[in-house]
Amino acid sequence: MTITVFTKPHCPQCDATKRQFTKLGVNFETVDLTQSPSTLDQLRAAGYRQAPVVITPNSSWSGYRPDLIAQIASQLEDNNQND
Repeated sequence: MTITVFTKPHCPQCDATKRQFTKLGVNFETVDLTQSPSTLDQLRAAGYRQAPVVITPNSSWSGYRPDLIAQIASQLEDNNQND
């Protein structure tokens, strides 16, 4: 499962999201939106108004959402047990 966290510098919610994914052992990719203005424009056009924006194959959200991060970690754990 590919998880992408779109971040910006000096963003406490971005840092908290990355920390929580790491703590739960979830692999993710990061994209710094200041280095990718076209991606920022696309996310704004899609209705996202705050960082981070997290995109997974089955869901997406913005802001620090420990409940959704835990849900993703649980799904990955279930998938690993079924492999």
